[in-house]
Amino acid sequence: MDALWHTLTGWLQAMGLSLGDHPLAPVGPVAAQAAGQMDMPGLLALAAALGWASGFRLYAVVFLVGLAGAVGWIALPAGLTVLQHPALLAASGFMLFVEFFADKIPGLDSLWDLVHSVIRIPAGAVLAAGALGADSATMGWVAALLGGSLAATSQAAKTTTRAAINTSPEPFSNIGASLLEDGLVVGAVWLATTHPLVFGGVLVVTVVLMWVVTVLLFRFLRAVFRRFSMVFDSSQKVV
Repeated sequence: MDALWHTLTGWLQAMGLSLGDHPLAPVGPVAAQAAGQMDMPGLLALAAALGWASGFRLYAVVFLVGLAGAVGWIALPAGLTVLQHPALLAASGFMLFVEFFADKIPGLDSLWDLVHSVIRIPAGAVLAAGALGADSATMGWVAALLGGSLAATSQAAKTTTRAAINTSPEPFSNIGASLLEDGLVVGAVWLATTHPLVFGGVLVVTVVLMWVVTVLLFRFLRAVFRRFSMVFDSSQKVV
């Protein structure tokens, strides 16, 4: 284990990065030095970004935030330092790899969303609580409600959008939508950690638009299913 750790850290140090002094160390030296520098707007933005982005790509959120904290790109609060552990980085990285391809296959993407709908929302709540709940149980509950609600919003928008896209047989719409979601997750985490106030304004507008899109697409899907049922009933009567 030590040999593997030294080999990995040697590669990273050659690129100017570091994961800390020991594989069980929860916080890298750079992140530890900066840990107290994130103010309340930054913590709120991070909690909201983690919750919202988890509805799209839970594993990408866990991996990217953990990696960024491990190498010192961002200062993670105490409740999220576990994301930096090498074992969790390896697990989330593997699941990110699987989800990246599964999410771009028509039909499989909707099945993947259905299975993960029971995982993403509570995970978004837990991640948001980890961002704010280290020093206050009350703030932890507030963050959990915020993160869970945002995860549910993005999950609903994603599921209805993919269901609508899957009414078309061509695969390019699925690939394009999936790549857009990949970019949204990276962009949300970056904006929340660099410009938290700007992220807050963008998030409010985005959530409102997602509600509108979800309602419209739900009505569209209901109309499609109704027409399909009518065609099916007519064919049954002819037979």
